[in-house]
Amino acid sequence: MKYYIGVDIGGTNIKAGVVDENSQLVSKISLKTNAADGYKSVLAVIIDAVEQAVQLSGEDIDRIKTIGVGCPGTMDNENGTVLYSNNLHWENVPLAKDLAEYFGKRIILENDANVAAYGEYLAGAAKGAKNAVVLTLGTGVGAGIIINGEIYSGSNNAGGEIGHTVIEVDGAPCTCGRNGCFEAYSSATGLVRMTREMIEKYPSGRLHEMVDRDGKISARTAFNAAKLGDPEGREVVDKYIKYLACGITNVINVFQPDILCIGGGVCNEGDNLLIPLKAQVAKQIYSKNNAKNTEIVICTLANEAGMIGSAMLGRK
Repeated sequence: MKYYIGVDIGGTNIKAGVVDENSQLVSKISLKTNAADGYKSVLAVIIDAVEQAVQLSGEDIDRIKTIGVGCPGTMDNENGTVLYSNNLHWENVPLAKDLAEYFGKRIILENDANVAAYGEYLAGAAKGAKNAVVLTLGTGVGAGIIINGEIYSGSNNAGGEIGHTVIEVDGAPCTCGRNGCFEAYSSATGLVRMTREMIEKYPSGRLHEMVDRDGKISARTAFNAAKLGDPEGREVVDKYIKYLACGITNVINVFQPDILCIGGGVCNEGDNLLIPLKAQVAKQIYSKNNAKNTEIVICTLANEAGMIGSAMLGRK
């Protein structure tokens, strides 16, 4: 049995795992990123996470030939450099070189959304598909595209930024500098913003009562209110699903994947999200061949997808 190491770098946590040749996770560890402490500090956390994951697996690290790393931002995959990562405050960081010098192994660097999609393709909700798109609805909208079993990265390794396609001209500002991006409306952040705007409009409504005692609004606040029959909560949920369906329809019309997987905390709503979402997409998609329409499902690997996907880069 061959084994591979996968690392998933996030703004909050760094996860590392040992994965076997069948894409099964053998061991895993999660450590705080502490991105504010700077690159060298984060590099030390990555090394620590890898070493702990290997120790937990009981495998000999000398028998493992590659380490795959998923990182947010834009990459120079060939040279193993993180060109820019807003979440980590990195620019032109030689991550692969530094890890290779420490471990003496081949380091494969890839965008975090791409490796998460690859993980779902190999071992999760998209397993068995030929073409797949995976959308993660979190702080932003991460997207990974699999075409004929391969990660699509574009000619400059910055392709697939579906979250920064516009669905509302002159709409809400996005962190990228544009207005009306898919991410600005369909991320968990966008849903929280729309919920807050509704609460400010109707401060005495039930939606306001659903806010946590510390005043925190979550991506599920509006859904919880809607379940109790609150009209303002229902309006926010309907609006959110409308925007999400618009963006997903655009993706399907462009790529026509076999399957489109969505992940993120809001997906814990299950059928409360999925059923109306599918209905709206079905009305809007260009292709009406019901036998071959893209299947929309919820991701199954959760926070393990990035580790599995990055590790399996070494199997190619």
